[in-house]
Amino acid sequence: MASNGFGSLFRFTSWGESHGEAIGVVIDGCPPLVPLSESDIQPWLDRRRPGQSKFTTQRQEQDRVKIMSGVFGGVTTGAPISLMIANTDTRSHDYEDIKDKFRPGHADYTYQAKYGVRDYRGGGRSSARETACRVAAGAVARKILGTGVVLRGAVIQIGPHIVDRSEWDWSEVDNNALFSPNAKAAKFWGDYLDEIRKDGSSVGAVVELVASGVPVGLGDPVYDKLDSDLARAMMSINAVKGVEIGDGFASAAMTGPLCSDEMRAGPGGEPVFLSNHAGGILGGISTGQDIVVRFAVKPTSSILQTRQTIDVHGKNAEISTKGRHDPCVGIRAVPVGEAMMACVLADALLRQRATAHA
Repeated sequence: MASNGFGSLFRFTSWGESHGEAIGVVIDGCPPLVPLSESDIQPWLDRRRPGQSKFTTQRQEQDRVKIMSGVFGGVTTGAPISLMIANTDTRSHDYEDIKDKFRPGHADYTYQAKYGVRDYRGGGRSSARETACRVAAGAVARKILGTGVVLRGAVIQIGPHIVDRSEWDWSEVDNNALFSPNAKAAKFWGDYLDEIRKDGSSVGAVVELVASGVPVGLGDPVYDKLDSDLARAMMSINAVKGVEIGDGFASAAMTGPLCSDEMRAGPGGEPVFLSNHAGGILGGISTGQDIVVRFAVKPTSSILQTRQTIDVHGKNAEISTKGRHDPCVGIRAVPVGEAMMACVLADALLRQRATAHA
């Protein structure tokens, strides 16, 4: 199986399966002398960790990270950093009844068709369990970026219900289990998800990410544009089916004068943008404005409601997926999206340091 790594100068490779003994990630390209400990990584994993509310899978994983290599005396050495996270709450027997059936909406059929074998226990390698590795890598990437770059994410839509932006409050995101920037929306979404969960169904979501403090000049046109790298990163996350930068698809309904981000000279002659429809990226290069990315997450495919499918013998069958699953997998996608954005920006920053003019 190829393509288990991501990035160029800052590159990580994840390993492990949903129901194996452990999962982990190897990070290559981290500069030496970066202060790093397990306590720098653990808080970000805790934000993604399952079983923290009734709105996520009740699988009880502690997700305790262990640094296996690449750190000595509290700082990185420049050698590959290996991180391991044990799987401690696997219940593989939950999948015995459906091991010969393809779950609609999952990678079961495509993995079987491509490789001739698949791990039916929670999806194996295709499971969202793998995203913990990304969050761990993202924690290291944040250390490279430094405190001057602030990455934040929030759920802005669950099902058809969109957050009211007039009452946006970033500080509210960590005060509720739904990563909502609006307390009223969190309450409404909670009641809505209760009904979805009781009905044995699931629903999708939209996540918005904002990176502030990103320096001008990150990104390498023509084929390594910052926005294309970000789009690829987000599309690699499980269940993501759409990505937009800045105003994204709404730009199609605008006129040129409305969409253009006009500029004026600041006190020192520096450019001051009057708007940010482009989402902080022009020509594939960061402008210094906030970088804004949104991605859509489809409904969780594992649901209790009976669905039509086929089995591994090519016969028609019906399936109901039992076990522990998120009624809205988009909720826990927030820290994953932040991590992928951090990895892209850290990679771009290292490339910029290597190629920028004096």
